[in-house]
Amino acid sequence: MLSLLEHAFFLHQDFSFSVLGVIGYTLLLTHITIIAVTVYLHRFSAHRALNLHPLVQHFFRFWLWLTTGMVTRHWTAIHRKHHAKCETPDDPHSPQVLGLRKVLREGAELYQAEAQNEATLAQFGQGTPNDWIEKNLYSKHDKWGVSLMLLINLCLWGPIGLTIWAIQMIWIPLLAAGVINGIGHYWGYRNYEVKDASRNIVPWGILIGGEELHNNHHTYPNSAKLACKKWEFDAGWFYIKLLSLLKLANVNRTPPKAVLDPNKYEIDFDTLKAVIHNRFQVMALYRKTVVSPMVAQAKTTADANGRAVLNKAKTLLSKIPHTLDPKTRLSLEAILNQNPSLDTIYQYKIQLQQIWERTSMSKAEMTEQLSEWCRRAEMTGIQALEEFSLSLRRYTLNA
Repeated sequence: MLSLLEHAFFLHQDFSFSVLGVIGYTLLLTHITIIAVTVYLHRFSAHRALNLHPLVQHFFRFWLWLTTGMVTRHWTAIHRKHHAKCETPDDPHSPQVLGLRKVLREGAELYQAEAQNEATLAQFGQGTPNDWIEKNLYSKHDKWGVSLMLLINLCLWGPIGLTIWAIQMIWIPLLAAGVINGIGHYWGYRNYEVKDASRNIVPWGILIGGEELHNNHHTYPNSAKLACKKWEFDAGWFYIKLLSLLKLANVNRTPPKAVLDPNKYEIDFDTLKAVIHNRFQVMALYRKTVVSPMVAQAKTTADANGRAVLNKAKTLLSKIPHTLDPKTRLSLEAILNQNPSLDTIYQYKIQLQQIWERTSMSKAEMTEQLSEWCRRAEMTGIQALEEFSLSLRRYTLNA
């Protein structure tokens, strides 16, 4: 081993050393690793949001073995379990359960511990590679790859190669296991009110390949594209589109887009299907066109203390009730008791959500309930609610 290291130090002298070269090399390698995680492990293997050419699949498998030592079956199973058990004691890495500090500092350890859980692998690891090279190299000798990566770095850069390798080794544990699994369920903004605590950390997903858009992902987990708003950027989607142009990938699903027919006024089964299909956008629209203007209107007649209370109302009125803790629920009840109009739009929001949550009802019953909801909303005398109801009537599956 010593002679190999001495040989590596000698070989590095054949390469021109520069700070920019080291930085560029490190960023390139870690960026490829991030793309391998987000495109291959996450969107392809865990969620089947796209298909990848076998050559691309194997390149990513090899690259992850070389730079992280991660096993496709392990990562896929743990991530699928995270979605199935999100924010519960069975979630492998929920900061809402384990605490943010623990997930940030021990994300890799939590991953390793869950990777030893054979029940998790058996239940959630279906459909992952099980060929000869997986069984005899990638899974069996997962430490060989990172050792080879160390040797390559030393050969190319000499002693500084050890620092480059160390950065590579902490890149995924820090950014994916720590930041995404931790901060992505604790801090940021939400485009959609889903039942878990997922948040978009920033709107430009570059450093972590688009995974920063975590609330979008938990809203549409089977979507190959994580950006949902015009101002959001998903680097992973850029590479997927590039692979698609090269006929090396094809997309299975992206976030649904609402279709509105300006001449449609009757609620029918087509309306119901369109509303349910776009239910997260529907509730985001409700927050924007009903909740926000009604809260702003209430603030115009409130005193200083009332305005301070109402500053929280927009967020509270948009949240799913069961996600509120007892203290927050009391704050919401106090706001609703003091503002009958806000109470009305809140109750209508709950009733609208209940229509698509009552899966035991027939399609005809659900359609009738949606029609009745619109009829009553348009009779409340609340202009914002009336206009929202009229826009709901225009939802359709085909333009």
